[in-house]
Amino acid sequence: MPQRNDSRDANQKLLNRVLRCRKCPRLIEHCRKVAKEKRKAYRDEKYWGKPVPNFGSGPASLLVVGLAPGAHGANRTGRMFTGDRSGEWLFRAMHKFGFATQAEQSTADDGLELVDAVITNACRCAPPANKPVREEINNCGPFLQQTFLLCDPVVVLCLGKLAWDESQKMAKQIGWIDPQRKREKFSHAAHFVAQSNVHFLGSYHPSQQNTFTGRLTEPMFNRVFRKARKLCDR
Repeated sequence: MPQRNDSRDANQKLLNRVLRCRKCPRLIEHCRKVAKEKRKAYRDEKYWGKPVPNFGSGPASLLVVGLAPGAHGANRTGRMFTGDRSGEWLFRAMHKFGFATQAEQSTADDGLELVDAVITNACRCAPPANKPVREEINNCGPFLQQTFLLCDPVVVLCLGKLAWDESQKMAKQIGWIDPQRKREKFSHAAHFVAQSNVHFLGSYHPSQQNTFTGRLTEPMFNRVFRKARKLCDR
């Protein structure tokens, strides 16, 4: 595991690289457009409107991987999963199982801190219709890979199929998973152990599309985090 000072420097360098990134003109334009036009409920707020860095810093036992910042959530607040309903679900669960200091989230300076955990996304900019294209996901790949290495987690908890697939791809690139191993299929509560002894857990994403329809319920979500807690505590 990296030394504390080395980790702090590496985390800061990654944050700076993310903030400077302009590889995806479509996404940069969209983030700025949303930040300028705003949603009526947030018309008096200043939007972040640029790539969103990780929330938390490695090393950490739990790494949560999502899809992308919400246009009026993290793209507004500047912090992963903050300011929208997905974040409400996520931080309630993380707090319940000891990975966050509080369940409430609203802004980047609301006092919420993670405990031995990091939250990241496969894509660092809010995409139109919440659907990044393959080139944009690939452009963010080095950031995700560096996050894996900095965190050195016990558990990688993937929210949604894209996060699940990209996490396996990154794990193969850094030698955590045998490149010849067949990709594990995504499902809610999916679980497998990589050759590196890192546990991969899958969950439906806590998006409104899933939570409003009942595809994902709070007990279902909590069961995944309960398993993550037990694995991290071994």
